[in-house]
Amino acid sequence: MSSGAPQYRTVGLDDTRRAEVIDLDTWAFPSSVPPDLSLPLPLTWDRTVGVEDPDGNLVALHSSYPFSRFPVPGARLAVAGLTWVGVHPQHRRRGLLTSMIHRHVDDCRTRGEAVSALFAAEMPIYGRFGYGLAAQGVRMTLPRGAALRDVEGTDAVELTIEHAVHARHADLVATVHDAAGIRPGWATRETPELREVFLSDPPQARAGAESARIVVARVAGEPRGYALFRRVDQWEPGGPRGVVKVRELVALDAAVARALWGVLVDLDLMATIETPVLAPDDAILHLLVDPRAGVPRLVDNVWVRLVDVPTALTARRYAAPVDVVLEVTDTLVPENAGRWRLTAGPSAGDGGSPNADGHGSHPAHVSRTLDAADLRLDVRELGAVYLGGVSLAALATAGLVHEHTPGALARTATAFSWPIAPVCSWEF
Repeated sequence: MSSGAPQYRTVGLDDTRRAEVIDLDTWAFPSSVPPDLSLPLPLTWDRTVGVEDPDGNLVALHSSYPFSRFPVPGARLAVAGLTWVGVHPQHRRRGLLTSMIHRHVDDCRTRGEAVSALFAAEMPIYGRFGYGLAAQGVRMTLPRGAALRDVEGTDAVELTIEHAVHARHADLVATVHDAAGIRPGWATRETPELREVFLSDPPQARAGAESARIVVARVAGEPRGYALFRRVDQWEPGGPRGVVKVRELVALDAAVARALWGVLVDLDLMATIETPVLAPDDAILHLLVDPRAGVPRLVDNVWVRLVDVPTALTARRYAAPVDVVLEVTDTLVPENAGRWRLTAGPSAGDGGSPNADGHGSHPAHVSRTLDAADLRLDVRELGAVYLGGVSLAALATAGLVHEHTPGALARTATAFSWPIAPVCSWEF
């Protein structure tokens, strides 16, 4: 099978080519950390595809993670997490990336995955393939001793601070992380490979920090949250200026969130706490007595591409009733192009208003139509609004969504919105 130019061919990859895969990855993404071939890889090999040159050298690859229960507004569906996309620098500008994206989209449709999601190494790349930025995150650098508001029930939270060890904590972390999965975009580490890699702690990857540590929060003996972190020891003439680097913090209720952050901002010999990527509505933004102290900054998070428009739009729930004809353009997947009638509300099933988990929200029916379009947009914009964190109305102010029927934009923007901001707590 050819790929890109005729001299290239597409091949399936497996663990026997691990060294080549790692070498290619370091060409695509330079790293000062020497590779360790004995460490686990997160790849699902039967979803990993390479491109060889005429001499059989691996010059490009891509893979995807099988997210079988990826959270979208009010529901879950099968999503392909596109990952490990790389091309050797000598073989750039030869159509290999375009060829791999086409292959990935075709594989998604074959497997019945209506949506593809990714994290973008470079933001300008994936928009031209129909991916829209569907979630943004927040990073902060908190000062040690940052004052937090009191939360009822915090005294009942039992905390332990331990070395993070795979054998002891992998199941706990997976269980709590999965339980937090009502947030759109909150991909869980479903495969054994992903779970193994997440808590691996090779010394060469610590960048001068200590080994991984974990704060476990329990209520009545049951795990309700955790925070994974490392400390970096730093001293200046004026005294200790250590840094707490928080990798992931998951809390199943407000009291647990307050208890975990309370530990992290009060560690001895530290001066600052660097947060992981947080949702724009994360508890810590409201717990801080002085929100300015964290200097919050937005970062891009999950990108979404609708591979099968009617299936994807039917799979999620909607915050309000709506009946709208969407005219969609899609140069990569012609089957998505055209006019689609989206009907969400009691006539499509049950009714009610959206709760956090989507119960009582509005299901949808999607079908082709010859009726005139109420809104016109590209599949990229449809992906951007799919998780409920980006407003159709905001995209319209930038000229990216076009309203043909007065009032349709406001109604549809309301229906696509969601009360919980989307985010993924880890990069895939």
